[in-house]
Amino acid sequence: MPRICVFCGSSAGSRPEYLEAAAQVGAQLARKGVGLVYGGSNVGLMNAVAEAVLAGGGEVIGVIPEALVAKEVAHTGLADLRVVGSMHERKALMADLSDAFLALPGGFGTMEEFIEAVTWSQLGLHRKACGLLNVCGFYDSLLALLDHAVEERFLRPENRALVLAGAEAEPLIEKLLTTQPAYVEKWVSRLKTRSGPADGR
Repeated sequence: MPRICVFCGSSAGSRPEYLEAAAQVGAQLARKGVGLVYGGSNVGLMNAVAEAVLAGGGEVIGVIPEALVAKEVAHTGLADLRVVGSMHERKALMADLSDAFLALPGGFGTMEEFIEAVTWSQLGLHRKACGLLNVCGFYDSLLALLDHAVEERFLRPENRALVLAGAEAEPLIEKLLTTQPAYVEKWVSRLKTRSGPADGR
């Protein structure tokens, strides 16, 4: 069974569309026979996506650090809840268990986890697709920043393409399952200056 790691907020956010999108993602995963790997929480969007997968009879693996279990936010209704010692262990295990990564709206933790997964792809540490579910334009500014990084020669277009994005759950999940990211072996040239050719990104 393929699995997708979902990063998302422990808050429900300010719009009902965020919770609805999380539930749609969970329902689509269950319908497609795709397992969910997520942060193991019982609050916010994290809980919504997990509950939707469970309601559809799908597989859910939660991965949560001991410190958060102690704060009583662990989802105790999971058949497979894995408790780890640190946030670093959490991210490593979630990556190992997953075949692709999907970020829903969220805060610092969501964005940090997603960007790290994309960075690992850029470095060739894995060949797993990474996508943003851009609910209500939530990630418009981040996507614009990535485009700006390309324009300013901090990011190659080939690596910018590692971030897939879409506003609807079903087509984006399908793209994550069928896309294998390209690996660009060399993305920085020490010999190129600011005025050098485009291959020196």
